[in-house]
Amino acid sequence: MQVLKFGGSSVADAANISNVVKIVRESVKKDRTILVASALGGCTDKLIEIGKLAAMQDESYNELIDKLEERHQKIIWELLPIDYQHALSSKTKNTFNQLREICKGVFYLKELSNSSLDLIMSFGEVLSTRIISERFSSMGINNFWADAREIIKTEPGSSGNVVIKQVSYSNIKKMLISNRQRLIVVPGFIASDLLKRTTTLGRGGSDYTAALLAEATEARELQIWSDVNGMMTADPRIVPEAITIRHISYKEAQELSHFGAKVIYPPTIQPAIRKGIPIVVKNTFDPQDPGTIIENNPPESRGKIRGISRSNKIALLSMEGSGMVGVPGYSARLFSTLANVGVNIVLITQASSVHTMCVAIEDSDAEKAKRAVDSVFAYEISLNKVNPLNVERGFSIISLVGDDLKNQSGTGGKMFNAIGRSGINIRAIAQGSSEKNISVVVKEEDSDLSIKVIHDEFFGEEKKKLNLFIAGYGQVAKALLSIIDSRRDWLYSKRGLEISIVAISNSKKMISDKRGIQINQIESLLPQGEASDINRFREICCDMSLPESLFVDCTADRSIPSLYQEFLQSGCKVVTCNKIGLSSSQESYDSLQEICINTGVQLRYETTVGAALPVISTIRERRECGDNIRRVEAILSGTLNYLFSKYDASVRFSDLVEQARRAGYTEPDPRIDLAGTDTMRKALILARESGFRLEPDEIKVIPFLNDAIFTSDIEIFYARLRDYEDKIAAKFRESAAKGERLRFIARIEKDGCSIGLESVGASHPFYNICGRDNSVMIYSDEYTSPLIVTGAGAGASLTASGIFSDLLA
Repeated sequence: MQVLKFGGSSVADAANISNVVKIVRESVKKDRTILVASALGGCTDKLIEIGKLAAMQDESYNELIDKLEERHQKIIWELLPIDYQHALSSKTKNTFNQLREICKGVFYLKELSNSSLDLIMSFGEVLSTRIISERFSSMGINNFWADAREIIKTEPGSSGNVVIKQVSYSNIKKMLISNRQRLIVVPGFIASDLLKRTTTLGRGGSDYTAALLAEATEARELQIWSDVNGMMTADPRIVPEAITIRHISYKEAQELSHFGAKVIYPPTIQPAIRKGIPIVVKNTFDPQDPGTIIENNPPESRGKIRGISRSNKIALLSMEGSGMVGVPGYSARLFSTLANVGVNIVLITQASSVHTMCVAIEDSDAEKAKRAVDSVFAYEISLNKVNPLNVERGFSIISLVGDDLKNQSGTGGKMFNAIGRSGINIRAIAQGSSEKNISVVVKEEDSDLSIKVIHDEFFGEEKKKLNLFIAGYGQVAKALLSIIDSRRDWLYSKRGLEISIVAISNSKKMISDKRGIQINQIESLLPQGEASDINRFREICCDMSLPESLFVDCTADRSIPSLYQEFLQSGCKVVTCNKIGLSSSQESYDSLQEICINTGVQLRYETTVGAALPVISTIRERRECGDNIRRVEAILSGTLNYLFSKYDASVRFSDLVEQARRAGYTEPDPRIDLAGTDTMRKALILARESGFRLEPDEIKVIPFLNDAIFTSDIEIFYARLRDYEDKIAAKFRESAAKGERLRFIARIEKDGCSIGLESVGASHPFYNICGRDNSVMIYSDEYTSPLIVTGAGAGASLTASGIFSDLLA
């Protein structure tokens, strides 16, 4: 014997019923079969609405009955051959006339009793199963339609109708003996009491009918057919990558269902579980898929983790007070108070000090619970032994379900770490006594993301997605985007990495999209964005709470670095080529480093010195292995080195500056390079990375141009620069006459730092450093002869390449 149950979506229309018939026809070939069906999809809700409207004397209930009858008659005409249509159509018409008479009585009485509502609701399953039974008959498949009201008997209970199993199981066995057909069709959900009054079995009633039949007949299998391919590792509407759980234990299935998985309703399948009958959850619309098998001893799955589920609309009740410490009975009084007012406790957590206790309940019960608890504990509250019950609303419970979780080392840590990395706060934690679940309470707005990151942690492929928030859309940002776009396939195949641009801004506009912005659309979308505001940009980043969020500063803006701390504290990593934030006060630098240490969130700024050259990382590696940096000598300005290695007095120096600016070798404002400001900032960063504590005003900058030239706007600056042509030419000729070359050099030591234009001879390592190249000589305890890092150190593409490396790091 096998029992197949089909839900409302499976029998919603003629086409769906045809699918059901095909499935059952094949099943009947294998074994004797009981088919249990629900009402047509949405029919029960309509019947409830009809009853309520009638009780309110709203005559529109008649229109709903008419529409419901039309729907059933339409299915009959579409599904059955002509010679079978008339008889069932007439019977259906008579059935709806009975419904109208019942509703008319409700209408005149202005009352909808539970018994009347049960009777009205029962019409759905009766009608649907009669159609299905007649369809089989029309195909020559012998079957028997068994009225569930004649075999399943109930009596009133404290929480609804209770099945009288001894009577019901006896009736089921007698029915099967009296009717030897291989196919029995039974309406789900409905039953009757010992006085033959129609009753219903409550939520999940059709599943319950099927489970009762399975237990009574000792079926080899119970199949639950719906519109999904079984139980999933997570809700596929939240996690599209969710996969079907092929095997799961009864207890695990109940845990998943208790915390939100809607495929089965745990109380209704208890009869099958008691008998150890395997339950197979399958998809009516994909019958070839094996579905999920729920059984006693399923084979082990990956890491024994089965899935993730969620309960929304949760309220937290917190009882707190010094009077609770060491005093027995507070928990019992709280629980009994909630039980007495019909409030179900979903989750419990208590501090080891017994000073506080927190329980989770359904949000709709929160006000009722507070009134009841404050009333019972009124005396203790008046003595300040206990505080009034604190109610917090708007939470969700996320549960990780698996087998023997207490012995799975690191499972909880992985779950909490995944949530924490996403900047989500966990309000409460509990582990079930069944050792089958670990549950956390988070704000409801964080629940989708929590499920995604937990699923990725336990079921995802070994890949990551970086979500970038980019400030700046100049040459560097565009070069970075080009690198990302051209290396997408490489990133995915070689690094298991996907990079998504979720927000980007320039000085005027900014755009954002949590799903990601196509790189080739940024140019057209950005002008249509909202007004650029870096504080609002930061809020967008924090509000999205995306895992692996990185803020990328591709600007030279003075205000943006002031927000690095806030980005880091919110869990967003920062990658920057902006030197200003790292070269301001020593206190500010120390604060950034301290936040990174305390939060574990990275700040990377390799490109602040030497573009893509590994200068900062080299110094850090020396210090991390115990080596002490003694001093650093460096050409740090690719711009100035380009200018002085190209300059030969045959071309005006001011023209070379403009060429370098257009080529992207200078800062957006070339005055920053020529004044030595850019080099000063780089030198200060290197000094601090070397362990030397220096303030900006302790850097001695020896300018090769008069300070007055830098105080005017850019056009006047170029005009004044031309006035210095003779002086610059004289410096060049003086150096060349000695067989030397002009180089702008930074000398960094513990006691101070100086920067200036120097003339170096052919024996000096910097003599042959030409073009945009930078060169850094690092002297340490171990490197008395310097460790030298040399290479191109300026240009948008190189800076972008360095940022890209920092992103990967």
